[in-house]
Amino acid sequence: MTVYNQKILNTLDFRAVLERCAHHASTSLGQELVMELSPSGEFQQVKSRLQATEEAVNVDRLRGGAPFGGIRNIRNAVHRARIGGVLNTTELLDISMTSQGGRRLGKFLDDVNGEYPLPLLLELTGRLTDHKPMEDRIRQCIDENANVVDSASPELARIRQELRGSESKARERLEQMVRTPSIQKMLQDNLVTLRNDRYVIPVKQEYRGHFGGMIHDQSASGATLFIEPEAVVQMNNRVRELKLKEEVEVEKILRLLTSLVADSADTLLVNVDALAELDFVFAKAGLAREMKATLPLLNDRGFIKLKRGRHPLIAPDQVVPLDLELGNKYSSIIVTGPNTGGKTVSLKTVGLLSLMAMSGLFVPAEEGSQLCVFDAIYADIGDEQSIEQNLSTFSSHMTNIIRILKEMTPKSLVLLDELGAGTDPAEGSALAISILDYIHRMGCRILATTHYSELKAYAFDRPGVINASMEFDVQTLRPTYRLLVGVPGRSNAFAIASRLGLPKPIIDHARGQVDEEEQRVESMIATLEENTIQAEAERTSAAQLRGEVERLREELRRERERFDEQRDKLLERAERDAREAVAKARREAEEVVTELRRLQREEGGGVKDHKISELKRKLNDAVPELKSKQPSAAKRKPDRIEPGDEVLVTTVGQRGHVVEIAGDHEVTVQLGILKMKVNKADVQLFKAAASQTKAPQPPKATSSLKRTRDENAKMELDLRGANVEEAIMEIDRFLDESYLANFAHVYIIHGKGTGVLRTGVQDYLRRHKHVKSQRLGNYNEGGAGVTVAELK
Repeated sequence: MTVYNQKILNTLDFRAVLERCAHHASTSLGQELVMELSPSGEFQQVKSRLQATEEAVNVDRLRGGAPFGGIRNIRNAVHRARIGGVLNTTELLDISMTSQGGRRLGKFLDDVNGEYPLPLLLELTGRLTDHKPMEDRIRQCIDENANVVDSASPELARIRQELRGSESKARERLEQMVRTPSIQKMLQDNLVTLRNDRYVIPVKQEYRGHFGGMIHDQSASGATLFIEPEAVVQMNNRVRELKLKEEVEVEKILRLLTSLVADSADTLLVNVDALAELDFVFAKAGLAREMKATLPLLNDRGFIKLKRGRHPLIAPDQVVPLDLELGNKYSSIIVTGPNTGGKTVSLKTVGLLSLMAMSGLFVPAEEGSQLCVFDAIYADIGDEQSIEQNLSTFSSHMTNIIRILKEMTPKSLVLLDELGAGTDPAEGSALAISILDYIHRMGCRILATTHYSELKAYAFDRPGVINASMEFDVQTLRPTYRLLVGVPGRSNAFAIASRLGLPKPIIDHARGQVDEEEQRVESMIATLEENTIQAEAERTSAAQLRGEVERLREELRRERERFDEQRDKLLERAERDAREAVAKARREAEEVVTELRRLQREEGGGVKDHKISELKRKLNDAVPELKSKQPSAAKRKPDRIEPGDEVLVTTVGQRGHVVEIAGDHEVTVQLGILKMKVNKADVQLFKAAASQTKAPQPPKATSSLKRTRDENAKMELDLRGANVEEAIMEIDRFLDESYLANFAHVYIIHGKGTGVLRTGVQDYLRRHKHVKSQRLGNYNEGGAGVTVAELK
């Protein structure tokens, strides 16, 4: 594992990030681990670190953080207990609370694991040892204010009870003296107080010999003496004796509790280490929440791809996101251009985010950003110095770069700021090109900034090397701090001078002093910069549109799924309701048939069996053959229909037989006692006639129903005792028969009653296709108990 130079970590602001992370630690244990954090060059170790952070981030998202209340750094106390020292009540209470807090934290994470897997965090909680008996014993002896309670031992309870009694007697004796009028004049104040743990009274200087006893203190002026009267000396002595016994008993209890801690010292220290690690992991999760950071994708092939990466120490409303890709098509980026454009910030952002990822920290960038686990990151970044310091600045840079060249490997990331600065431009640019060539041939990933325009050409004709620059707004004369990869930097000197008001002749003269080739290059760079900015804007717009399209597509998919689900439910419910309705009708019809058979037997054959059989067949045919999914009539190929075929009329959901073909588009179908013409598109072949499979036969004569009077048809229907639903089914059958019997009008008897049946009957008649009009019966026809329906 690489041991990073602290200067590099400070240069790239890594220590400042750790300080922000430490603020999210709940305990001093976690804070210590945060400040000791160092980047790792081991790929698997970095993956494990990030996975632990991801688990903590999910716990933080699901439950709002983990409970670390009560957990303390108890290492010193445990070590002292192990070598024979006696712990005080505060230390013992801290040990008990820490053990209890660890148990509570373990249970919390175990509960969350039921919702979201936490393998690494549970591995840490698996190291925790339960010390509940020790916790309970400490809490039985020490209260929450770190005082030993009376019930800690029977002897302590007895001593304290006697002590309170002795103190009460001494205080009462003195209070009695204070209340005595003859004594009050000798006292400075009428009160009882303590000096050196003994009860005393404040006596005026001139009465010092009146009480005898002992003087324990005096006021600053000497006018008041705090005297223990002789009358209470023995009482105070007893109090003092009992307090000494109390101290001995308390020490005995503390020794006993300390021995319990010493017996569990090893497992307690393991618990502390595990709790420190857990607090450390959740501190990293807190930092991720604060920075709105994301989990980076890792690789070990030197590839960096930042999507809107942000420097974590720059205010969110001021930072300019960085988009950058390094290590795929090119391994070196040379950023050219003037100062104050943000080159150094871009350099530090790449280095800092790489260090954060290698430390197991989420990075402030968009989802999908990729970072590499380098074996080391080297940086030579320094602020501009004055002219007088140029020599020392150059020497310092060269010393640092020489060290980098000695230590770097092909798996290193090298960040160089203002390469070759601080010396003669010609020599500096030549030296910069030579250094870059050497590092590039080594295979390192390089991000370098420079002032020298010569390096633009270097990056242009070297494979694996690309130019970049910081965008500059000529209109506002301000840098935008956006990195433009693929566009070399330009000075913008003439544009800036013109905007500031320098006379045009002077600018034109200055342009003439510049080499024509260089002017052409500057013009080309300006065009390239404009095209890059436009392409970036169009790419951003296209990405937004693509995101919107994806969102709409996903919404449409969800809507279609909901629609299909609702449709299937409706079809299923409609089919179920229809079957239930038909089944109910069939049961009621069976009851009617049974009644007809009874009447047949009673009336001696007045009702024909074939009519009963025909009625049952019609009822059976009335059961709908519903399908949840059927092809639409428009898409279904019409069946070949012949007379005699059994067909399904889809418009009414009934089966019947084809009587004749009426033209190209219509057929006549016999449905029970009804004959109707329907469109061929509304007819589906159910069963071909047997004659179609045999030799053609001469058509048989078929009889059709004539609208002639049926001798068995009746002109009245008695519905008394039926409900509205039953009545409607009977009325429908009755009107069909009456219509075929050519009745001009019929009588429907419903009775007077509550009027519910009459209202239901009349509403149904009003909508029936065979009824022309209706009225209540006359006086001789049954009055309001009968409705007379005139048929069409």
